[in-house]
Amino acid sequence: MKDYMYLALAEQDGVRGYAAATTHLVEAARERHDTSPTATVALGRALTACVLMSGLLKTGQRVALKWEGTGPLRKIVVEADAKGRVRGYVAAPQVDLPGVRGELDIPAAIGHAGLLTVVRDLQLPELAEGAVHLATSDVAGDLQYFLEQSDQVPSAVEIGVSLNEDGSVAAAGGILIQPLPPYVPEVVERLKERLQEMPPVTAMLADGQKPEAILDEVFEGLNHKLLSKYPVRFECNCSRERTEAALVSLGREELQAILDTEGETTVTCQFCRREYVFTRDDLEALLADME
Repeated sequence: MKDYMYLALAEQDGVRGYAAATTHLVEAARERHDTSPTATVALGRALTACVLMSGLLKTGQRVALKWEGTGPLRKIVVEADAKGRVRGYVAAPQVDLPGVRGELDIPAAIGHAGLLTVVRDLQLPELAEGAVHLATSDVAGDLQYFLEQSDQVPSAVEIGVSLNEDGSVAAAGGILIQPLPPYVPEVVERLKERLQEMPPVTAMLADGQKPEAILDEVFEGLNHKLLSKYPVRFECNCSRERTEAALVSLGREELQAILDTEGETTVTCQFCRREYVFTRDDLEALLADME
């Protein structure tokens, strides 16, 4: 199993924690989108944030996170379901910025003003949607701010992505700590301090530590159990059938215009860069079906 997330529960102290290793997932996204180092780290952090949020889902549910900022990356969109299938893209994958004090300047790339929007499909008649202004533009701080402001749940979030010299992903992962109802924030505050004392999550993963071992270290001194292991991977649910439906939704007039002017069309999935080619015969068949 390449990437996975573990859930730990300290019931007596009323707190739960998730730790995820996402190195292969983020590298798969880098290869698909041919991202620059800056875009790789920004997208990788967002994908990892989505993985952590997927741990809060039940079977059949989905979550989507969208960063829209004033920086040159413009927009990052990531989605995950309860089965650990994650996908995402960044609007400007080639944007690369100079480092600041030896680190990539992700806040400047995302932009210091903007919104984080979280949409959850909880299998209810309406989607659950919330949005907050970007608090830190470093992904982890924005997610923590959303959970505390929109969900009203005190939380601790750490997310990291480190790169090799060639720009490939060396290590990626994240940690999410939340109290259990009735949400006593003091326990989370203590664990926030513990996280600050520990090495960065990417350093621990690069040293060979597994998510379960990281959780054991975070929860040291607390009576806790490791409950669930969730495999996670980059996987897109696009298909030719869905792409056909999207073309049909354009309407007969626009589809006829594509046929008249181009003769064929290629539709590229934003999330995974897979291309679907529709020839003249394909377009004529779609138009015939619309009769």
